[in-house]
Amino acid sequence: MRVKICGITKPEQGDAIARLGATALGFICVPTSPRYVIPAQIRAVVDRLSVNVDRIGVFANNTIDEICQIVNAAGLNGVQLHSNESPQFCQQLRQLLPDVEVIKALRVQTPDSLSQADTYTDAVDTLLLDAYHPTQLGGTGKTLDWTTLPGYTLTRPWLLAGGLTPDNVLSALSQVQPNGIDLSSGVERSPGDKDLHKVAQLFEKLGTRVAVE
Repeated sequence: MRVKICGITKPEQGDAIARLGATALGFICVPTSPRYVIPAQIRAVVDRLSVNVDRIGVFANNTIDEICQIVNAAGLNGVQLHSNESPQFCQQLRQLLPDVEVIKALRVQTPDSLSQADTYTDAVDTLLLDAYHPTQLGGTGKTLDWTTLPGYTLTRPWLLAGGLTPDNVLSALSQVQPNGIDLSSGVERSPGDKDLHKVAQLFEKLGTRVAVE
C-alpha cells in the first residue's frame, strides 16, 4: 500500500519520514497554505533523501506552465491537482510531463460527488478522495465519511485522505480498500511540522515500520 505524507517542509523530517516507510512525500505549492514551500525548499528536501520515494507537488489553480516549471526546478515526479482542474487540463499536463504521475484530488461532499471521478478516467494516473471543506482545499483534519465509499468502484488507483490519523487509520481501512493513504495534519505538531512519533506510530499500526537509523 502506498503511504503519502503530505505537507513536508523540513529536510530532516522528510528524510526521516521516508526511512520510516513512507512511499511518497507531498509538498504544498499553494501560497495561501500554511504548509507552502517554494521550489528551493522542496529541492532541499529532495536532495537530503537517502531512500527513493515519490515526490509529489500539490497545486491548485496553477497554470500548466507554472506547474511544469516547479516540477523541473524542485525535482518532483508527481503532481497532485487539488482544485477545479478539468479533465482536459489534466490530459494536457500528462502529455507535457509524460514521466510524471498526475493525481486528481476530489473533495467528497456527498455520494454523488463520486460520479465526477469517472470523467477523469482517461486523464489522470491516480485519484485522491478527500474530505470536503467549503474554504480549504486539504490538510483540514476533517474526516471523510468512509460510509459513502464502499460499493463504489473507481476506475483508477486511488488514495484515501481526509482526517486520517494513527488512531483511526485501521478503522478506515476496515471499511474501504484504497490503493494508498494520504496523511498530513494527522501526523503533525503544527502545520508543516511533522511529529515523527506519530509517523512511527502510523507505520506500527500498518505493520510496515522501518527503524530510523
